[in-house]
Amino acid sequence: MQRLSGRTALVTGGGQGVGRGIALALAADGAAVVITGRTESRLKDAVAEIVERGGRAHAVVGDVGERADVDRMVSETVREFGGLDVLVNNAQTSVQRRLEETSHEDVELAYRSGPLATFQAMRAALPHLKATRGSVVNLGSSAAVQGEVNFAAYAMAKEAIRGLTRVAAREWGPYGIRVNVVCPAALSPAAEAYFKAHPEKAERVLAGIPLGRMGDPETDIGRAVAALVSDDMAYLTGATLMLEGGRTLIG
Repeated sequence: MQRLSGRTALVTGGGQGVGRGIALALAADGAAVVITGRTESRLKDAVAEIVERGGRAHAVVGDVGERADVDRMVSETVREFGGLDVLVNNAQTSVQRRLEETSHEDVELAYRSGPLATFQAMRAALPHLKATRGSVVNLGSSAAVQGEVNFAAYAMAKEAIRGLTRVAAREWGPYGIRVNVVCPAALSPAAEAYFKAHPEKAERVLAGIPLGRMGDPETDIGRAVAALVSDDMAYLTGATLMLEGGRTLIG
């Protein structure tokens, strides 16, 4: 039996990488899925794949850095499928530079597309999540938890999202809404491109992962998110789930 049958999920940045993997896994577990992003062709491809597998999906083109677009993503989800049970804030844009080279504009970009977009999506979704006693999953990063070199703006944004998540878990718990973070280490297109440009870094990263590999966006990250938003994890909120093969183990 599909755990998410009858539920609707909205996944930002769902046209590629980790977002696409999450969308595919949620649909495979029975959810109707709305995916958003800036590139229509990627969204259409992801929707087609979900439909080919027997699922239900809808695409909304938009930029999470624009408040009006975020509001429209939520409203179109509700209009298309009649409600909203799961919100996954996955979209994030950032530039990787050393701290002394990071500009104010770099930080603004990371915050506008990350914590501010997450904040706006959560606020827009709240009335609908109250009605369904739904679940929010926000995307953090093991790079932020560890303080990776060259990730200043990104780490700032991702840790801000974790702080927002903890506040929301406390404030929204009485509504029956759960709010959690996942920090994935997955072989997304962006990760592949980064590792190709920095092969020595890729070698060090893999050497530091006890499980010896990067995660798969669908089977390792997506299926974990599907479990997290299901009734199987109904007593978990305010948590950070490290989906990174043990990379951030201490000691």
